[in-house]
Amino acid sequence: MIRHDSRCVIALVMGLLIGLVGCQARGGRTLQGPPCSEIEQQINLSDRIDTLNRLADAFAARCYDTVIVHGEKARSEFRHKTFSLMKETTNVFVPEGSFIDYVLESYERGYLSLLLAASYANVQKPEEAKVELRQLDHELFTPLYNYGEDPVNLLLSAVLWERVGEVNEARVDWLRLRDLGVMWKGQQDAVRVFAARQVAGIDEGQDFSEPWHVYGIGRFPELTWDLRFFGSTNGYFSVKANGEFLPACQSDTGVRLSTRSWFDKVAIRHSHGYHPLLNVQAWIRLPFGLTYSLVPLAAGAGVMVGGCMLDAAGDGKGALCQLSVIGGMALMRTAPVVLEGALRPDLRHWEHVPAAFVVTRASKPELEPCLAKLGAAVQQLL
Repeated sequence: MIRHDSRCVIALVMGLLIGLVGCQARGGRTLQGPPCSEIEQQINLSDRIDTLNRLADAFAARCYDTVIVHGEKARSEFRHKTFSLMKETTNVFVPEGSFIDYVLESYERGYLSLLLAASYANVQKPEEAKVELRQLDHELFTPLYNYGEDPVNLLLSAVLWERVGEVNEARVDWLRLRDLGVMWKGQQDAVRVFAARQVAGIDEGQDFSEPWHVYGIGRFPELTWDLRFFGSTNGYFSVKANGEFLPACQSDTGVRLSTRSWFDKVAIRHSHGYHPLLNVQAWIRLPFGLTYSLVPLAAGAGVMVGGCMLDAAGDGKGALCQLSVIGGMALMRTAPVVLEGALRPDLRHWEHVPAAFVVTRASKPELEPCLAKLGAAVQQLL
């Protein structure tokens, strides 16, 4: 009995050692253990939103090889819109996006490049990481499906440039972040002040022994929409986030910035200045949606009138008429649902991204004031 127990203990210890060896490699690289292999098996490039979510999950699980292989494919395939006259025409008569492949928003292209850069850095390939950071810089300022500034990716880019030893490149991004004019409006002064302090520190030659750490807070909120025909700059849609974004925060060691600027890009997707084609299609779809919603109204009225006429002709004592009224009213109540389904805007987006980021030089998360007293989950990304 004692010999059997000893064998069990030895087997358990050996299993733990093998597990540790199988999950670690130089540079923090995660090998193809069960979590990574499971995520990789679930990646299907034909489902673009799910692929993006799996890539975010893979990065969080430190499956950097998976991010590198499939992230580059996704960026290449999801980047450009393929126009099809049949699909674009059909898109007017059905709920938006039903037959249209999703195309990455500018901030999503940037964040994907950032995940690739961070993955390369974590597997000790700094030169490849620099290539991806330069690609990120291109995504931030290219006019392709781009509207407004992207302070979040600028912040993360500055941090990554420092992590790969390119302080001068980091200074450029800190300077851009400090001087962004569109986003501040008095609401993000904490981030602007923090960025200015980083520029000054680099200029003064300050030597920081502790590297940057990056934390993701919570998850990007779900989106809701409503019809708004007056006062909307986004077609006739009013898009809202389910939940409030955290305010900006800065401390001696770190800064917090929400992804509200990413939400703003999705919220104005149907404005004429951002996506003229989507804007035009939405207005063309409006009369069709209204017509579709009239069908259950007419059908319900027909059921009520027809049932009551049959009841009167057959001397049914009102029973059939009563059932017809109930059934007709049930049909008519579906009209708003039909209208909503016909006019529903395409609000697809990368879902598995944080609601906010914190970058800090604090060695432990509990030492960073901008991470204190948060009701949302916190996950270390770098």
